[in-house]
Order: sequence, then structure tokens, then C-alpha cells
Amino acid sequence: MAPRIVSAEFLKTGTKRDEWPAEPLPEIAFVGRSNVGKSSMLNALVRRGGLARVSSTPGRTQALQFFRVLRQDSPATRPWPLRFCDLPGYGFAKVPKAERDRWAAMIEEYLREREGLAAIVLIVDARHAPPESDREALAFLTAHGRRVLVAATKIDKITKSHRFATIKTAARELGVPDGEVVPFSAVEGTGTDALWKRLVVMLGP
Repeated sequence: MAPRIVSAEFLKTGTKRDEWPAEPLPEIAFVGRSNVGKSSMLNALVRRGGLARVSSTPGRTQALQFFRVLRQDSPATRPWPLRFCDLPGYGFAKVPKAERDRWAAMIEEYLREREGLAAIVLIVDARHAPPESDREALAFLTAHGRRVLVAATKIDKITKSHRFATIKTAARELGVPDGEVVPFSAVEGTGTDALWKRLVVMLGP
């Protein structure tokens, strides 16, 4: 059963370590190529459109965006707070190389050093085989001991008869076991509950 979202709010923007939120909460980061649908996924998970800024322009998110979420796993339990972090996308953002390098340094420092980072959702585009940048991102995260959950978004763009094969191919290309890639669509709502169930397990009690 997916948790009930009691509240969700934007906390702050951060571009360097001393701007990261200090409250000791379990944190979930969302990583993926520019325009892959990170913000749309975050909004779908908290069931609140417009919480994270969605743009059709790649590279619009230029800093770490932090959100505080209050979840309740069942009516018998009290709500528990956690934090989401929406990271700038990597890939084809049309910005100067110096700016891309600054983003890369900021993202890598966060992913290496952030305490309390309980899980990372690596988002790939279901319409295409994972490019080298996605494989490199997964390798970087696992090399640093991070717990990664892969989600293939925009699955609504794939005919239902081809979705299983598409997800199976993504898992093979990324080198993860079958069944470990969650099909997701913010448009259909597909995968929202499945993603939450896996995240709750990764977050622990």
C-alpha cells in the first residue's frame, strides 16, 4: 500500500554544501537526463501538481531543489517526514560548458557527500535505450555505495503491448536484474504506487 501524503512543500534551493538543509531527515534524490521528467515524477509522487517546477526547456533546473514531504504509511501510524531533492539534469542542456562543469561538480559533491541520502531514483526515458550518460550515472552511484532505484518514465508513449519488452531491454542495457526497473508515467499515474512501495522499503521504519 502506497503512503498517504499529508503535506508537501518547497524548502529551499541550494548550490553549495552550506545551503543544504540541516534537519536530519531521510532524503530521496531524483537524478536523470535533462527533460526526462524528474519534476513531473516528483509532483506525481506527492500528488500535487505544480510543487516542483516543470519545464519543456532542458536545463531549466540549475540548482538542487529541496522539498519536505510528510507521509503516513497507514491509518494506524503517525506521519513521518522525509525530504526530496530534485537535481539538475545531465545531458543536452543548452548552456555553456563552464556552466555544465559547475553543475557536474555540484551534483557529484552532493551525491558523494550527502549524509542521510537514503535512496536515489535514477530516471531513464522509456522511449529510448539508456544512453552512455545513464549507464555512467548508475555506475557512479553504485561505486559510491548509494542505493539506487531505476524508473523508466514516459511509459505512456509506449504501446501497452510493447511496454514489458521495453522495460526488460532497459534493465538489460543498464545491467540490473529483470523486474528492478519501475515503469512510470506522470500522465497516466502508472508506477506511482509501485515506486512508493519500493521507496518505503528503502527508507525503512
